[in-house]
Amino acid sequence: MPPGLAKQWRIGYRLPRNVVYYDAPGDIVVRFGMPPEGYRYVRVAADILLIAVGTGMVIDAIEDLNRM
Repeated sequence: MPPGLAKQWRIGYRLPRNVVYYDAPGDIVVRFGMPPEGYRYVRVAADILLIAVGTGMVIDAIEDLNRM
């Protein structure tokens, strides 16, 4: 992985403000099931994260979805 592109998130910590993330694709949400109220799935690079909506805290993650 090129310098500067290393994983910038950690479970149990807030997602840093400089991390670019997108809503998780719909098919992923269907496969995983709806997240609990107050949480959402997001994509950061090839990772899918479950984050708390109000705080941005990373609750859980599936790293490198491309390997699945």
